[in-house]
Amino acid sequence: MTALHQMGVADLGRALAAKDVSSVEATTHLLARLASHHQLGVVLHADEAHALAQARDADARRAAGETGALLGVPLAHKDIFVTRELPTTAGSKILAGYRSPFDATVVARLAASGTVTLAKLNCDEFAMGSSNENSAYEPVRNPWDTARVPGGSSGGSAAAVAARLMPAATGTDTGGSIRQPASFTGITGIKPTYGVCSRFGMIAFASSLDQAGPLARSAEDCALLLSAMSGFDERDSTSAPRPPQDYAAAMRAPRAGATPSQPLKGLRIGLPREFFPAALATDVNGAVRAALAEFEKLGATLVDVSLPRTELSIPVYYIIAPAEASSNLSRFDGVRYGHRAAHYANLEEMYKKSRSEGFGPEVKRRIMIGTYVLSHGYYDAYYLQAQKLRRMIADDFQACFRRCDLIAGPVAPTIAWKLGDKSADPVAAYLADIFTLPASLAGLPGMSLPAGFGEASMPVGLQLIGNYFEEGALLHAAHAFQQATDWHRRAPAGYQ
Repeated sequence: MTALHQMGVADLGRALAAKDVSSVEATTHLLARLASHHQLGVVLHADEAHALAQARDADARRAAGETGALLGVPLAHKDIFVTRELPTTAGSKILAGYRSPFDATVVARLAASGTVTLAKLNCDEFAMGSSNENSAYEPVRNPWDTARVPGGSSGGSAAAVAARLMPAATGTDTGGSIRQPASFTGITGIKPTYGVCSRFGMIAFASSLDQAGPLARSAEDCALLLSAMSGFDERDSTSAPRPPQDYAAAMRAPRAGATPSQPLKGLRIGLPREFFPAALATDVNGAVRAALAEFEKLGATLVDVSLPRTELSIPVYYIIAPAEASSNLSRFDGVRYGHRAAHYANLEEMYKKSRSEGFGPEVKRRIMIGTYVLSHGYYDAYYLQAQKLRRMIADDFQACFRRCDLIAGPVAPTIAWKLGDKSADPVAAYLADIFTLPASLAGLPGMSLPAGFGEASMPVGLQLIGNYFEEGALLHAAHAFQQATDWHRRAPAGYQ
């Protein structure tokens, strides 16, 4: 039998269903593997006893006749989702030791489906970052090259899956925080349409942008996880009122007119010229173009389209997201929970010292930017104009979707950079989100799938973007590509 850590969600689920392995065996194996690869910095909190208790419960449920694709499958959660049994810090010192009295909806739904929680995973503080160097605890390292970043903010989730420490993990995507780390580490990740997954219990960064999603080995794995994670939640006012979806069934459903050799026949894939600028790294361009050629072999047609406001997505995002962050993070004041300064003379000084000590430099930077653009005299000039441009960016996508079914391009302009390379220049890190931000601003679903390798044998991801609630179409196209290629099966040296 394939080594347990080499199994993805679907494969491990089938092995559990066939009783070739128990959840306790799989959980024990992966807990040991997590402990032996601590140098990657992926784990912030773990409770072996709780994980094994969940595994025993899953085995008992299966023995009693219950079935389910995820029953007994171990995974881990980004430390942005609150959990009762494990601390939740959002990668910040201001929440050190915090324990939630409830589970996030995403956590609760996956637990109800029988998954086992191995750990809480490292991330950029409050999900603010593109490299996972902004964690208050330690940076996460890319298993393909530990001198490089894994991407962010879901870098701990991506690195853990890429290193075969677990078959899957949850993540969040505000401006690319699932897709970019998935690209940098050679795995598959999907950000669904805004509102598909509940934000209840997900510590807020930018409320109109944050969305949960899975990171896993393949499109099939992501489809199984998204089916369990998604659905309407009355506790989240932004939750889309839609019935539960079977994304795995949608992924497998054949297209009209398709053939076994051309499962994507009739699919139109738009290539925005703005996603292939002259400044795009040669190695990234080569890998993405080769992947697109494979889609053509599978029957898809490539169509030239335009997203003319792509460059504006960076200033728009870095006005709107910090503005919302400045409001959301005002609740972390040292009064009710989290870090409180040891010495202060009055309430105002307690606020100032607690927040100064608890927040890291990137979080402070974004709070200050957000407060500035929302202040009197600047709201109309910055925030209001950014919201108008956001609507125009969304309109650009709808114009494209009149000519194509999906949009494709690179996830990031380069491969993963070296640790520390962009630390002194935060704007350089912001520019790395140029291809992921437009879909986030529009609230559209997007995913990254492994498409090959660039310089230094580092992974390159292909981004697919769909229209609203077209996750099934994205997963179908990605699955067809992964049936014809093996990029998603490659593992870093030393982690096979």
